[in-house]
Amino acid sequence: MKDISTAEKIQILVVEDEEKLCSTIEEYLQMSDYQTMEARSGTEAVRVFGTDEDEWPDLVLLDLMLPGMSGFDVLTKIREKSNVPVIILTAKCSEEDQLRGFSLGADDYLVKPFLLSVLKAHIEALMRRAKGTARRKTYGALSIDDKARKVFLNGQYVPLTPREYEVLRYFTDNEKIVLRRDRFLDEVWGIDYNGTDRSVDTIVKQIRLKLGKYGKYIDTIYGIGYRFEVKDDEDN
Repeated sequence: MKDISTAEKIQILVVEDEEKLCSTIEEYLQMSDYQTMEARSGTEAVRVFGTDEDEWPDLVLLDLMLPGMSGFDVLTKIREKSNVPVIILTAKCSEEDQLRGFSLGADDYLVKPFLLSVLKAHIEALMRRAKGTARRKTYGALSIDDKARKVFLNGQYVPLTPREYEVLRYFTDNEKIVLRRDRFLDEVWGIDYNGTDRSVDTIVKQIRLKLGKYGKYIDTIYGIGYRFEVKDDEDN
């Protein structure tokens, strides 16, 4: 995500199939020193949003009733790879629709018709919250979104089990520190766990496989345990 210390650096993706409304929103945002991009269908929205983190907008304004793919489906696709703030803008005002939107990861929900000044206030409030919290912590090619509990490699989502995520976070919280297996059992599994340290080895092996060539970030310290340390990205 870009530096959002000034409004003109914020890029907003407007996903709206009504041409007049889309143009009106974009013109107003541009007058307020935001940059905009647009999509008129759900399928186009997913394409415009992009696959790499560097391509992602800073915020998405998302209609729900779209041709090609519903806004709910677009939101699901976005949340598979990103925690970029999303404000739903829709005529669908039922409690069920609102609850569904929030359950899929929407950050805000505005019912049409709305005042553009109110929309701007919602955008500003949401961006202030985003600025106030670190969206991701980065370790070389690896980035971790603590809020979403998701892991990315070079911007691509890497699915981990809850236990794999917890072990990886324990690694990154203790970067460059040699960690004994029994520390993992105590801190991640809990002191009441009755298993053996083979459980740690199994999880570490699975994490390395999912990280691919970046599994080299995890060193085995023979006879002791493991150490996490970011290394150059070239293959070893």
